[in-house]
Amino acid sequence: MAEKIETKEKKAPKEKKVGEVLHYFGKIGVAALKVKAEIKVGDTLHIKGHTTDFEQVVDSMQMEHLSVPEAKKGDDIGIKVKDHVREGDEVFLK
Repeated sequence: MAEKIETKEKKAPKEKKVGEVLHYFGKIGVAALKVKAEIKVGDTLHIKGHTTDFEQVVDSMQMEHLSVPEAKKGDDIGIKVKDHVREGDEVFLK
C-alpha cells in the first residue's frame, strides 16, 4: 500500500495594494499614482493591470515637482517606471 506524503506548498507572501495609476506620461516614462498606503524610496512595487505586469524598485518619487523620500495615504506622486503603465493599473508593495 502506498503511503500518502503530504507536502506543504509555500505560498508567496500576499502583496499589499498601495496605490493606483492615475496617468502615464509616455514621453518621460513617469506614472502618476494615487497613494492608498505608505510607499518609500527603496520599496519594490508590483504594477499589475490587464496588459501590465512588472516589478521595480522605487528609485525616486516626486510630489508637486519636489523629490520626497516617502508618500502616505491620499498623496498623489510621480515615479519613473521602466515599462508602459495604464490608468487604473493597481500598484502593490512586494
